[in-house]
Amino acid sequence: MSDNKAKSKETSAAKENEPKKIGDEPIIVFDNVTKVYTLYKNSREQFCALFYNSKKFKRHKALDGVSFKINQGESVAIIGRNGAGKSTVLKMITGVAFPTSGEVYVNGRVSALLELTAGFSADMTGRENIRFKCYVLGLKDNEIDEIEKKAIEFAELGEYIDQPVRTYSSGMRVRLGFAININTNPDILVIDEALSVGDSNFKKKCKAKINELIKRNITVLYVSHNKDIQDFCDRCIYLQKGKVIFDGTMKETLEKYPEFCK
Repeated sequence: MSDNKAKSKETSAAKENEPKKIGDEPIIVFDNVTKVYTLYKNSREQFCALFYNSKKFKRHKALDGVSFKINQGESVAIIGRNGAGKSTVLKMITGVAFPTSGEVYVNGRVSALLELTAGFSADMTGRENIRFKCYVLGLKDNEIDEIEKKAIEFAELGEYIDQPVRTYSSGMRVRLGFAININTNPDILVIDEALSVGDSNFKKKCKAKINELIKRNITVLYVSHNKDIQDFCDRCIYLQKGKVIFDGTMKETLEKYPEFCK
């Protein structure tokens, strides 16, 4: 009996130390994607353009022929200066924006740590917001019950979990937002500077949770301007003025563009 237990422990330890497996099939594909935004001087001109052919606008090409493939289990950093097109890429992956031309393919449930508190109902409690977000994602009741328990435990809001979100501090709302998104069992986790907020202990907890998901072969896309990307990502895509300038390993990126990882 004791021999079986010892073998079981050895097997579990071996599995934990196994390198994560990268899938052979892409889970995200951008094929020659271009995105053009129409920019108006003010909301009045934008409204008027609905009724007549106005020429009072500018066109901004946020993405210009972007192509890349990301396989299941990869952890990829997306870097670049402000306005490089990083947020547009993430919006297309999450289904918030769509390409002007080209094709975007995403296969799997996406959980996005972008604006963590977006979509909260101020008059609903924290617990109600957890369930509401899960229903929006199309999850079933048995899944929601499990996610609710994990999110409440992760957020550590105590009795406030049953109080209206309008009574929460900004830090408490961030905790709730992160707890919901990180526990919805995603296939793809998208993170946009989400770890730049919150206290140091909560940041450590969030980083540990992200690393746990990476070990489970969840595909992770991480946008950041600091050295956090080294903790999570093996690959890096560098965008400049809407184009992919570099796509390689994290080590190659650090050697070629050290200014983005300080």
